[in-house]
Amino acid sequence: MTFSIHPEQLQQNLTAVLGNQVSKVELALGEVTVTVPAANYFSVMQTLRDADACKFEQLMDLCGVDYSTYADKGTEGPRFCVVVHLLSLSLNQRVRVMVLCPDDDLPLVDSVNVLWNSANWYEREAFDLYGIVFEGHQDLRRILTDYGFIGHPFRKDFPISGHVEMRYDAERARVIYEPVSIEPREITPRIIREEKYGGLH
Repeated sequence: MTFSIHPEQLQQNLTAVLGNQVSKVELALGEVTVTVPAANYFSVMQTLRDADACKFEQLMDLCGVDYSTYADKGTEGPRFCVVVHLLSLSLNQRVRVMVLCPDDDLPLVDSVNVLWNSANWYEREAFDLYGIVFEGHQDLRRILTDYGFIGHPFRKDFPISGHVEMRYDAERARVIYEPVSIEPREITPRIIREEKYGGLH
């Protein structure tokens, strides 16, 4: 049976192995997070997979993040980020890796699909929902939305009702796209939006 090392030891091991290739190796709530510049992302991920102190054989999850509203909280920096969770079965340890996309207009990072096959559909999902481009991905195309879909629905500036709607037209015997016909409606509960709702003061 393999016992996991303490998070503090994992933090020290990763700091020693990765050195100045990464921006920081943080420990919070018992979890280690490695933040890496986009330029070093692929080489760091390869090291995390292959180095003796790491051996992260499995990519468990990869997702996009849109930090566009964080400026409201006083946080500055790039808008888009890719977050990856890795697992080492042989050493029984986990790590989170964060890489910020340097260009908000064209969020782009390297693909890690050649390192872990499981990254394939995760990267396609992040491309589809956030518009993050994974350079080197062999088949980067939409995976959840329709091929004719406009925009990226998990971006925080994407309208709730979307831009177009799709339906099957029986007369034309094909699928057609039309402007959204859904009327926006008030979704805030009355108890919140009405000052004296139900006689409450």
